[in-house]
Amino acid sequence: MHELSAYNAYAERYAEISYWRLASGSEVDFIVNDMELAVEVKASRRVTSDHLKGLRTLVSDHPEVKRRILVCLEGSSYKTQDGIEVMPVRLFARKLWEGEVF
Repeated sequence: MHELSAYNAYAERYAEISYWRLASGSEVDFIVNDMELAVEVKASRRVTSDHLKGLRTLVSDHPEVKRRILVCLEGSSYKTQDGIEVMPVRLFARKLWEGEVF
């Protein structure tokens, strides 16, 4: 949250950053603007399908979501078959500050 908020302020993006949750318990940590970006953060070196559940549920309720990123401790980035970007935290931070995330 700190990194997203700091970038939002310093880059003068004025984006709205919120949280998404269903009564069933599915959630996504950060939503930027009106479904421009969804970010889930996991302190894991190995991503499992459980870690992707919130981002997958989100797209079924909000098909207009433009980009979904799971930030984690894995060593490399990749994209799942359904379009979720899995990204190491350091790469995410670099891309964020280079203006490549939102």
